Parts: sequence; C-alpha cells; structure tokens
Amino acid sequence: MARSLYALRLTLLGISALAIAAAAPAPDSADLRADALLARMTQAEKLTLVFGYFASVAPWKNYLPPAGARPASAGFVPGIPRLGIPPQWETDAGIGVASQRDPANLRLRTALPSGLATAATWNPDLAFQGGAMIGSEARASGFNVQLAGGVNLARDPRNGRNFEYAGEDPLLAGTIVGAEVRGIESNHIISTVKHFALNDQETGRQYLSSDIGEAAARQSDLLGFEIAIETGHPGSVMCAYNRVNEVYACENDWLLNQVLKRDWGFKGYVMSDWGAVHATVPSANAGLDQESAAATFDAQPYFAGPLQDAIKSGAVPQARLDDMVRRILRSLFADGVIDHPVAIAPIDFAADAKVSQADAEQAIVLLKNDGNILPLSPHLKRIAVIGIHADVGVLSGGGSAQVFPVGGNAVPNIGPQSFPGPIVYFPSSPLQAIHAMAPGAEVDFADGQDFAVAAKLAAQADVVIFFAQQWTAESADAPLTMPHNQDAAIANVARANPHTVVVLETGGPVLMPWVDQVPGLLETWYPGTRGGEAIARVLFGAVVPSGRLPISFPRSLDQLPRPVLDGDPKNPTLAFDVHYGEGAAVGYKWYDKQGLAPLYPFGYGLSYGSTRYANLTAAVVGGTARVEFDVTNTGTRASMDVPQIYASPVDTQWEAPKRLAGWRKLALAPGQSTHVTLTVDRRLLATWDSAAGDWFIAAGRYQIILAKSSRQIEAQATVVLPEEKF
Repeated sequence: MARSLYALRLTLLGISALAIAAAAPAPDSADLRADALLARMTQAEKLTLVFGYFASVAPWKNYLPPAGARPASAGFVPGIPRLGIPPQWETDAGIGVASQRDPANLRLRTALPSGLATAATWNPDLAFQGGAMIGSEARASGFNVQLAGGVNLARDPRNGRNFEYAGEDPLLAGTIVGAEVRGIESNHIISTVKHFALNDQETGRQYLSSDIGEAAARQSDLLGFEIAIETGHPGSVMCAYNRVNEVYACENDWLLNQVLKRDWGFKGYVMSDWGAVHATVPSANAGLDQESAAATFDAQPYFAGPLQDAIKSGAVPQARLDDMVRRILRSLFADGVIDHPVAIAPIDFAADAKVSQADAEQAIVLLKNDGNILPLSPHLKRIAVIGIHADVGVLSGGGSAQVFPVGGNAVPNIGPQSFPGPIVYFPSSPLQAIHAMAPGAEVDFADGQDFAVAAKLAAQADVVIFFAQQWTAESADAPLTMPHNQDAAIANVARANPHTVVVLETGGPVLMPWVDQVPGLLETWYPGTRGGEAIARVLFGAVVPSGRLPISFPRSLDQLPRPVLDGDPKNPTLAFDVHYGEGAAVGYKWYDKQGLAPLYPFGYGLSYGSTRYANLTAAVVGGTARVEFDVTNTGTRASMDVPQIYASPVDTQWEAPKRLAGWRKLALAPGQSTHVTLTVDRRLLATWDSAAGDWFIAAGRYQIILAKSSRQIEAQATVVLPEEKF
C-alpha cells in the first residue's frame, strides 16, 4: 500500500522521511494540461471553480447544501461534467476524516493521535504513514480534498488549536507536516497546508492583527510553512482568519502574492478558511484563488456575483480570474484528482487502527521516572487506575478537526453540544488495556473526584496510575490549569501512595503544581483511536518510550512572552493587535534568550534504555555544514533515540542563542552502534535580509551542538562559514 512503499532520504534536513512515488503527472505536464483545459472553459465555468459551498445543513441560516455535496462534510465545489472536471469534495481533517455535527449522517472513522503528538514522534516516516492512512480513508469516503496540514507555530502554549499543529520549531513543524501532506496526496487527493499565516491564538482570531517584522516572520512561522510546502507539495494553502500587520491574511498581497507565490514559487491555489473573506477586489487581487463555504460563513458571496461584476468593471483583471482557475486545475492534475476519480469504498479499520497505534506509541513522552518506577511489572498484585473516564476511553481535541470514532463516543453528551463540542472520548479503555497487560492483577478504578474513595483505593494498591486530562478545542484558548480540581486530586492520591504515575492526556503543556510529589509522569497528548492500548504498552515496557517534546512546558505563566493573552473577553468582537515582540524567538529560543528554565524543555524525553553519543565532527562541504557522529545503545533492550543537532553563532547574533538544525530518529538493538551523517539547511544558519530580500549567512564561526534536548548538550564542534547570500 502507498503508506509503506515509498522511502527516500531528505539529505537537506538530515533525517529519514517517506515520500510519494511519481504516480501523478510531472509538474510541467500538469501545467500544460491546466492551460489546455482553461482555454476550453466559458466564463461561467471559470467562476464555478473559484466559489465553494458549505456541504452541510446550516440551520442558523436556513441553508441546505447543493445537490452532489457529501453529507455532513466541510465543503463542496461543483464540477464541470462536460470537461471532465470532478466536484471538489472537501473534508475537515488533520487527524482523520472529520464530520460535521449531523447525527443522521455522522461519519465514523479512524483517528490519528493529535498533530502535536505526531510531532512528538520526531519521525517523518510515521507522519507519512499516518497521512497516507487518513488520506486513504478520505478517498474511500468520497473526498478528494482533505483540509489537513496545520503548521502554525506554538507561540503560546494556551492556543486552543496547538493540538492540531506540530510544535514550536519551524524545522520540526515543517518537516512533520510536509511528510503528512505527502502521505495524504499519495492517495491522489489534494491536501491543504494551513492556516497561512501567524494564526497563533484562537482568542479573537477573526479580529486580531498579528504584528511582526518581516525578518522575524521569515525566520519563524513562515519558515515552517516554507519547509512544509517545499517538502509536502500541497495542492492548496488555506489563508487564515486573522490580519497580518493590519491586513487580513486572505487579502494580504505580501503574504499571498509576494511570499507564497513569488518567493516560494507555489504553483497551487489559495483557498480561504471558512468565513475568512471580507472583500472581493482586495482578496482576488492579493492572491486568493477560491472562496470557501461562501454562502454560509462569509458576510456575502464575494466570489460569486461580486467577482463577476468586478471583472466586468476591470477592478479584477480577467487574467487574475484565469490565474485562479489555472492554479486549481493544475492541482487537480498534479495530485491525480482528475485521472483517479474518488469513489466510496470499504475501509479496513483494523489495519488503520494499527497505524494510529504505532504513531501514539512513539508519541508518548516519558517526562519523569524517579526510581525507575516504570516500566511496570506485569506481576503486580494490585493496581489502582484513577481519573475521569479512564475506564472507558481516551480524550480527543474538539472543533473542525474532530473525528467521530468507530464504536461511537465512549462518553456521550458531555461538553458543548454545538461547535466546537461535543467532547469526544475514543472507545479505547486504558483500564481494560492495563488489565490486559497485567492479567493476574486486581485492577481497581475510581474517577478521583471523591477524595476519600480515591485515597483509600490508592493506599491499597502496589502502584497508582492517575489519568489527568484537559480538553482543548478550536475557537477558544485554554488556561494551563486542568479542570475538575484534578491538581488537588493528584496531590491527594500521591499523599496516599508515593508510587503514583501520572498520565497526561492534554492538547499541550499544563502547569503541574504536584510534579515533585509523583515519581512517574507520561505525556500522551490526545492519543487517537487505540490510545488506551498504546499507553498501556508503554507503561508496561512492551514499547520503550521514544517521544520527545515538540513544545516547551513552562513552569508558570510569567515565563511566557505574553503572560496575559491579548484580547478583551468582555468585547470578543473588538479588533486588537498582538505584538510579537519575541520575534523569531519562539518557544525554546525565548527561554534560552531570556535565561529562563522551563519545567521541561523542547526536545526532552526519557527512555527505559540508555544511549551514548560520540565522535562528533562538523565540516563545511560544498558550502554546506555536514555533521557526523556515532550513537550507541548502551542498554540491555532494543530502544529508539532522537539525537538532535543545534546550531549557535559565535561571531554574530541571531534571534536566540541556538536553533534546531537537524535530528535523526534511530532504532537500535542492545549494544548496536550507528554512524549518523546529516547536513544543515542553510536557512538555519542564516538571517533574513529584508532590504535585499535574501537569506544572509554572516562569515565566522558557528557551534554545532549534539544534544539530547535543547538543554542537554552532549558535544560541540565548530565550523567556519564564509559570507553568503542566497
């Protein structure tokens, strides 16, 4: 199958990644075919392709979707049968084939772990396989456009959509998302990278302006998108709700025409987010190619009658409409949508669940293991499992990315019943999975809310496993504190039994006032369709934990660049500015620059084994920094490791002391050594020169750092680079 066949080495990134085979027409062929088809189209047919409809019932507008739309889905663009152009059937996505909240047409599908979880694997191969899996389910569900590929950097750990994205570093985020996009598109469907750009908080997302200098943007959020686009080759990019430097993203000439299409050479089309268009002429001329769900979410159908009138008046040139249509047609050809029509087909849910579980197992990050409390022995006599709904399922994130699981919601009718709810638990019981790993043990359960009951249960157990959760969702940011008095509940249980392991199911970082009271701690994110089984296998050592943090965990809110979120909760529709004064110093770069020690740093993660790094060398070969080193498994069991390379300037200054410059995810047998060679992308050694419009490497010395996290340095070497502009 596609997700297991294609492999190549991305030498520029210095990591292994799966890549799509050349099954789609060559790019120049797609261009020629798009031009030929465009020449045959009438004006009315051209206007058809740039205007999308919501594909679900919208009772708040007395709206019914057009004939031919897939029920309970995100979007629909009618096809042109006489020219062989199929409809564009669009599904929300990210972790799987999502479904609108329509009980009569609810789609039940396989869910990957959250995007942040996949980033925590640091494994582009898994990202590709996961993308191929959800793309195959999208295709079998009748969709040829999947709205997947969230790249927005985690500038604030409270962002309600961080769980959909891929962390705080542009190299990691761009690489992981690019691999997922390639996996999706291996199914001959279009994938969409989003939300372009700087949509880094949900509070006031439709009213705020993300204000940042060009160099800072190019070296952070935009670099993440650039890497994702050049490695993933998405058919579409989705422009965001927010303004960027006071101009709406979907009518931002600098963002769409200059950066995306001119500088990066993006040949696909730009679609709007649902409700992100505010005008016809500015949007069309600035580079928006397709208005999404226009009749339902935007104030008016800007790319219907108003666009037709604007073309007639000359306010929007005819050539601009032709370019919009050409770009859409090109993606339909390049991604194989026209040559390989989608059709409803059976889905192998059992096989797809294994893909999700493999992702979840490598995503789990072991944060604390005092006294080697983990892995647990399968011969324990009595285990207490405590935590809300840990008896029936694992939590997922809400909003448009919500996948409704095969087997149904394990805890129905909780949380908001309208968007972004409901709260959905996938029916993968941690309690049952733990019992399966220790069949001879007595495994007791309590939800932890009755402190006396929980303490009594804990005191009687050999070990306590406390499942702590925080639901996050699109459209709202979240505090870093867990709800339902869980912090006090954990402290209560830890007092009753010092052998307590906390398992976090969260969309991102949370504050942990109890962390010194427990010896064991796992971050499992939102672990997907078979999350319960994945967690149990890591707890008992059937799988050695190999996840690494893609996002820093702060000790307190006052460590953040903006301790108080911008925006006025009393006036949610009031326009406001978010000044990104940290510039490109996002996440670990901010902590390094400010001399702050986070609770857990970017790149951090423990294991049940041990590895040794040695023989680091770095040299400039052909103008590129090449790094080599050895990694040895010094433990007694098979293990996986993620050696990381950071770069740091000696004779010049960057936005922060160091940057992630590469990594490798390695599987090693006991005693095995492997030699790693990777090269550093030149952009990671450069700064952006806004005046010249170039990347610039300053002549001088640069430290190449071999590390186990952004704060655990193992070795250093020096290279000397000549001045370079490119």
